[in-house]
Amino acid sequence: MNQFITNREIYSKVICGLVPQARRRLWIATADIKDMYVEIPGKCEMMPFLGVLDLLLGRGVAIRLIHAKEPGPNFRQDFDRYPRLWTQLERVLCPRVHFKCIIADGTKAYFGSANLTGAGLGTKSDSRRNFENGLLTDEQSLVEPLCDQFDAIWRGACCGKCGRKQFCGDGPVNA
Repeated sequence: MNQFITNREIYSKVICGLVPQARRRLWIATADIKDMYVEIPGKCEMMPFLGVLDLLLGRGVAIRLIHAKEPGPNFRQDFDRYPRLWTQLERVLCPRVHFKCIIADGTKAYFGSANLTGAGLGTKSDSRRNFENGLLTDEQSLVEPLCDQFDAIWRGACCGKCGRKQFCGDGPVNA
């Protein structure tokens, strides 16, 4: 299955579809990360996306996050509401990361233009959303190279020649 998706479809098919389907692991890469809110399934309420990640961690899903810069104070405030994230969410700060992807269990993935922000992947109204696009796929010929790229950056395979090491952490860290 290869689906070209845009704007609101990205939210419904990735945040409401792909992310909750993760059973073993969820890998997320984004250049920008902000405090993003999502709808609680079956309710007319909103919750921080970090709350969704917390629920997944509670189900035993391992989550890795690569992002290019530190998130702002609103994100940190929501982050502090979920103690499980403090010890179980693994993250890497890499200022060279500009690709955006979400990979569930190494078998299904979204990759495209949307950052992990309300205007990119969240519930912003159509008049406040960015114009985004991407591909949702379960084709292994596309998912495997995406996993390889994510894993190489995660392991620090690119760090030696990067030239930006002074701007990132010391490798994988818990948030």
